[in-house]
Amino acid sequence: MLLKTWLINSIKPAILIFFSIGLAGSVNAASKAEIDIEVEGAIENFKKEVTGSEKFLAKADGVLVFPGVVKAGFGVGGEYGEGALLIKGKTVDYYSTASASIGFQFGAQLKTIILVFLNKDSLEKFRNSSGWEAGVDGSVALIELGVGKDINTINMEDPIVGFVFSNKGLMYNLTLEGSKITRLAK
Repeated sequence: MLLKTWLINSIKPAILIFFSIGLAGSVNAASKAEIDIEVEGAIENFKKEVTGSEKFLAKADGVLVFPGVVKAGFGVGGEYGEGALLIKGKTVDYYSTASASIGFQFGAQLKTIILVFLNKDSLEKFRNSSGWEAGVDGSVALIELGVGKDINTINMEDPIVGFVFSNKGLMYNLTLEGSKITRLAK
């Protein structure tokens, strides 16, 4: 009984953090204009950080950008962010991404996620879903570029390619599996 009480009291702060992230995202949802400005900044940063990115983006059928995904946790964690889907450089829809995790974790992190759809079928499947989950509804190949590497030198065979950035640049050894992406009613 003592162990059960300790466990419940230990998990409560983590659950509160997790739900406050989710509630903050829905209560303080960004406006379309705010999302558009942040998406534009994220695309510009992507072009600066990744050599060959402009030509790569020109080949894309669609680009989904989440400029500010917040991840926080204390035992139980969660992440949330809002972004936009661009087709031919124009915003066509707004989306949120969210995930939850359990395990040893403490702290918070801010990252940018860019998903590039390289064929019409994967883009249409994504757009027609009521809630899309990476790893279940479609696999995403995360790109890790080494120093001096050009994106045009990588053989892209996957229909969806992802990039994850922190304020220090392109991030490595990450996964998007379990991230649920849902269209926002804006």
